[in-house]
Amino acid sequence: MRGPVVDAPPGDEALALAAFYERLLGWPIAQSNPGGWTLLQSPEGLKIESQGLVDYQPPTWPNAPDEQQMMLHIDFATGDVDAAVAWAIEAGAKVAEYQPQPNVKVMLDPAGHPFCLFRGAV
Repeated sequence: MRGPVVDAPPGDEALALAAFYERLLGWPIAQSNPGGWTLLQSPEGLKIESQGLVDYQPPTWPNAPDEQQMMLHIDFATGDVDAAVAWAIEAGAKVAEYQPQPNVKVMLDPAGHPFCLFRGAV
């Protein structure tokens, strides 16, 4: 596996989501098209793609009955969770209101996808 494909609103919003992950991770956008598909790629060959969908609905966090469910989330290990949270906010993320674990910080990307920051080997 090389990495996930993340859904987003179409067009400029999907491209903005890719720009967020480009800034957060420092991975360049290797390919894109105006419809909102992008490919970010790390030097090691990992990737994150985003694709714009006209009927995109952001997931509800935490999950709730009869609401759009989170289908997956991405975990990012870091040596300094507080610094990673500050960097993610500067890049355009928000801290999720609901935090289920004290040693993990749940963040929301600009399209509303949860991702987790935790202390671990990088």
